[in-house]
Amino acid sequence: MIPNTEHYYLTNAHIPTCLISNFYPLPETQTREGLSLVDLEIKNGMLAGIYHHNNTLKNLPESTAIVDLQKKIILPCFIDIHTHLDKEHIWQRTPNPDGTFESALTAVRNDYQFWTVEDIYRRMEFGIKCSYAHGTSCFRTHIDSFEKQAEISLNILRELQQQWRDKITIQAVSLVTLDYYQTPQGIALADKIQEMGGILGGVAYTNPNLEAQLDTVFFLAKSRHLDLDFHADENGEIDSVCLQKIAEAAIKNEFTGKIICGHCCSLAVQPPEIVTQTIALVKAAKIAIVSLPMCNLYLQNRQKKRTPKWRGITLVRELKDAGIDVTFASDNCRDPFYGFGDRDVLEVFNQAVRIAHLDMPYSDWISSVTKTPADLMNLSENGRIAVGLPADLIIFKARYFSELLARTQHDRLVIRKGKTIDTNLPDYAELD
Repeated sequence: MIPNTEHYYLTNAHIPTCLISNFYPLPETQTREGLSLVDLEIKNGMLAGIYHHNNTLKNLPESTAIVDLQKKIILPCFIDIHTHLDKEHIWQRTPNPDGTFESALTAVRNDYQFWTVEDIYRRMEFGIKCSYAHGTSCFRTHIDSFEKQAEISLNILRELQQQWRDKITIQAVSLVTLDYYQTPQGIALADKIQEMGGILGGVAYTNPNLEAQLDTVFFLAKSRHLDLDFHADENGEIDSVCLQKIAEAAIKNEFTGKIICGHCCSLAVQPPEIVTQTIALVKAAKIAIVSLPMCNLYLQNRQKKRTPKWRGITLVRELKDAGIDVTFASDNCRDPFYGFGDRDVLEVFNQAVRIAHLDMPYSDWISSVTKTPADLMNLSENGRIAVGLPADLIIFKARYFSELLARTQHDRLVIRKGKTIDTNLPDYAELD
């Protein structure tokens, strides 16, 4: 479908207007779903032009390579801001016995015995292959980083970062409980994260020492010029207010780096006065939120022989309406925290739309898996469609969001630097 030439045009394409950057005036032809009809010029692997449809073809030579997409949707490549590459694909050997969060923690700890260099490398690379084939150009992974495991897993990740650097950008986040940063090993971990250009991260749990723990983490991040990425309130407990405490600590410590908090599930079950207070603090602290709709739907409110009564996700609409950046991401994949998944960010967005009712209207929610996470990861040349950027695009047969989210879109075309890539997924036998 895409011509094997360095210069060609993709015409008559539907693109979400919110993802078109540095192009004025914006196209007037727009659907109620926020899609605009445009033509794109691709030259030498770059996006050389964006044009209002029907204004493009009049003066082109007859020999010009032109592909009429007949209103098919084009998106920029996906950005997956929260994953766990080191845990992936252990379900078959270490499943979660009852689907609860507590059992997931125990199962992963039990699985550590299998985490050899060969095992971790094979599973990590498999996950990267899946992401690349589905059309992800950048992702961030949390890496379990206690004691010797940090040296093993982070070194493997660094090797994979280099091997895949021309295809996919991978960011590393340390993952430990916050009390670990109160120890010499935790300080050494912060040094390692700084050395490899990563992000300092951790899991915040309610405890009497939380405020002191947070002060230490913010000090380590400030002194090393690191951004922060927390797991917070991944539960349905009304009195779990770690998100609020993180925001207070950010303000108290005058932190100017980027902060992301993932999950934040308990916010959805807390009384209005706590919600209002927390959202105000989060906004003041300039914290961004990442919701993990599939994993949280899987784990939260799970009780034996009882139907769950809530969906697990945080208050994404209320947070976004307050002016807070909200994103969605894959999280875990075929491990005790989530027994399914394939690193397809379209599936993530699809489930987010259904679970959180983001379709009436769709507005600019597609930015939550493209432009917004790219900016939060300091990768602002990704996740959008703009002249002068690499032609990293995904073409779907669907013409409207209602079609895009109704089928798997397994037959999508992924274009990287103007050329189509092989979108065949790796065979599960590679994990054996």
